[in-house]
Amino acid sequence: MPLVTARYAGHKALVLFAALPLGGYAAWGVADLAARTGSPYAVPIAWLVSFLLVWWMPLAWLEQPIRAPLARRAELTALRVTVQVPVYNEDPAALRACLRSVLAQSRRVDRVRVVDDGSADRVTGEPVTYDDVRREFETEAALRGVETTWDRTENRGKRFAQMHVLAGDDADVFVTLDSDSVLDRHAVREGLQPFADLRVQSVAGNVLVLNRTASLLTRMTCVLYLPFTRGLRSAQSVLRRVTINSGTLAFYRAEVVRRCAGAYENERFRGRPMQMNDDSMLTFYALLAGDTVHQPSSMVFTLVPERLRHYANQQLRWMRGTTVRHLWWLRYMPLTGVVFWATVAEYLHLLLAPAIGIVLVADPVSRAHLGEFALSVLRIGVAMNYLMALRLFTVERGDEPMRARLLTFALAPLASLWRLLVLLPLYLYALLTCWRVSRWGTRGRVEVAV
Repeated sequence: MPLVTARYAGHKALVLFAALPLGGYAAWGVADLAARTGSPYAVPIAWLVSFLLVWWMPLAWLEQPIRAPLARRAELTALRVTVQVPVYNEDPAALRACLRSVLAQSRRVDRVRVVDDGSADRVTGEPVTYDDVRREFETEAALRGVETTWDRTENRGKRFAQMHVLAGDDADVFVTLDSDSVLDRHAVREGLQPFADLRVQSVAGNVLVLNRTASLLTRMTCVLYLPFTRGLRSAQSVLRRVTINSGTLAFYRAEVVRRCAGAYENERFRGRPMQMNDDSMLTFYALLAGDTVHQPSSMVFTLVPERLRHYANQQLRWMRGTTVRHLWWLRYMPLTGVVFWATVAEYLHLLLAPAIGIVLVADPVSRAHLGEFALSVLRIGVAMNYLMALRLFTVERGDEPMRARLLTFALAPLASLWRLLVLLPLYLYALLTCWRVSRWGTRGRVEVAV
């Protein structure tokens, strides 16, 4: 498959052109609620608090790609960079594209370490090997002067696959890259820029959907990703407190990873081995060591689920793992810090919607106007979701014309309903069953192919 390219555009003009009218439309919905309710303060105040709890929406627009000072760029060139790719039951074509994209980087990496975590046929149990992919990759790497290793281990989980080679690697920066993901040509160059600041311990890449046209679900996923990948994470980066790097593409000061060897792959929760949410655990170690940021110009394209069953399993795994990590943040992050209070705000936001509903149903006057209230709430919801979806236009993809982006943008209300009717109940279930941790979680076989 051809390599995909992208460019970070920013488009701050969108704030004036579209964000302000959308914000005004949402405010009209709140004012309408105030005018119709018999208790003119309770409901509008609740909505105002709800807006404040999505503090990250305006802050995200302040994010800009981080540029190293001219005086420090020679130091970035001298950094030794190791890319680690864990593999388990991957589509060979996807793995081939992943490794090709690493070797095609404008900033050459020094070493690529591939670890096959015991890939096996689900039916026969026979080992699955990638001999053709490996042969092509090693030949091309040798021509480009890139050192490579390719190991096969017993199936123990992604963290063990990573630390199998990273614990003893002498690089300055480790790059973690999923085997179903393809790097933009300048991803490594851009991802290294923030390390000119010695306080920065980790850098999150900007995640885009590779198979965006495969189905309605993948198109909608492009919108569903936005609140976190180009919303909350961008806002956290302005504060230099990114809480979860995507395992799809992340950069770490190597010493942070080496120090956690042994503890990282043996994390336990309620007495059970914890292999999921490897990305949030590495980011947690980086948070303890210094600053964590997001680099919007370091882009990676990843395959997302095309089938509902695969999608539900992936989301449940992520939600359970994030719930566990929330407990870690509340326990170990400073009480006066951003991470602690942002976590508190997230749970307040989760409780606020049912609280507003209780207020409306409990008040006799409000109860008589529930249909009118529902219309106002719909206005607010549509406006807020389109505000979040504006982040689609901060990236210009080589394989996505403007009309395609506009079509995806139009799906924002559908994505809102999906969050309410599918993801919210799934999240509540994940909260109640967060101890059910597993290894790779979704890959008993190849799930998505290119």
